Amino acid sequence: MLTTPATHDHLAERVRKLFGTSPCRLQVAALPWRNNEDGVEIMLITSRDTGRWVLPKGWPEAREPLCEAAAREAGEEAGLRGKISLFEAGRYFYAKALASGEEVPCEVLVFPLQVEHVADRWKEKRARTRKWVNGAEAVRMVNEPDLCQIIAHFCADPDKFVVRA
Repeated sequence: MLTTPATHDHLAERVRKLFGTSPCRLQVAALPWRNNEDGVEIMLITSRDTGRWVLPKGWPEAREPLCEAAAREAGEEAGLRGKISLFEAGRYFYAKALASGEEVPCEVLVFPLQVEHVADRWKEKRARTRKWVNGAEAVRMVNEPDLCQIIAHFCADPDKFVVRA
């Protein structure tokens, strides 16, 4: 039974105990969404390096709940605030290219963020473009096939991730 949100340190320690090795690097992503008269819209942003369309994502800080880390990334990278789900919509794997040229395998946990506020100014405004699109368009714009499946699955039934107050 999940009583508190998981943290990166907690999950990494469990993997080390079970398998005796370090896991791939863990990242978290926010899946920013809102309802409008036409259905669900997803906010995508451009990556800083290649300009491809992605979700806000990054590294969780030590002992930071993973869902809160995803919400923080949405604020820093896209100027978004809202209600973050405690439960992930899915996870996907990719190889992150570091500045050194090294590639690091990463697992990304994706947490839905029901957007309540979109800032006019935010930390990475000059480095990124953001865009609201419908779910089908988001699936076409994103490059990672597993992330496309997560977005499509989420858009089919977003209500199961609505945070109730």
